[in-house]
Amino acid sequence: MSRRDSVRLGAVSGLLVLALVATGCGEDDSAGNAGGGQPAAEPFGPACSNVPASGAGSFEQMMTAPVVDAAAANPLLSSLVMDLELAGLIDTLNSAAALTVFAPTDDAFAAAAQADPGAMEEMMADPTGEFADLLAYHVVEEQIAPADLAGEHTTLQGGTLVVEGGGESFTVNGSASIVCGDIHADNATVYIIDEVLHP
Repeated sequence: MSRRDSVRLGAVSGLLVLALVATGCGEDDSAGNAGGGQPAAEPFGPACSNVPASGAGSFEQMMTAPVVDAAAANPLLSSLVMDLELAGLIDTLNSAAALTVFAPTDDAFAAAAQADPGAMEEMMADPTGEFADLLAYHVVEEQIAPADLAGEHTTLQGGTLVVEGGGESFTVNGSASIVCGDIHADNATVYIIDEVLHP
């Protein structure tokens, strides 16, 4: 083999190696990232382990339905869904373009009812009035990503709520903790919280 052929063969081999490396990097990037090279977000928080891994109520299933329908099969949110139906808010939330819902767990509703049963009974006597306002206070009319969560947010009820924290640790109004956050429904981002909020 002449010196010229040897140099040419070495150059071709080098180009092949570079092409294979570039192809490999491209495949790894597309597999591990979503949307413009950003890592795919995962719901966070200790209560996320209570959500089914697949099927009805799973994070994957919730992404395909409007927010109340998505929450209906989630085992942490049955009380919220029943209360939204009682208050006549299901169509309002399901048909909205973009929402963030701070969704109290079943245990949170039970604790609120036990703490002040008289007040809860009074509100439930007119579920489309003060009770509906209480539930609307848990909803913000935009989708808020975790990076933008800290700060004041105006709710559908008209009042403001305050989120503090960062990363995967947040509180709402100083006491309610986000126990499973950044859950996506078709038209909303959901943050499950461990207390019922009050305007």
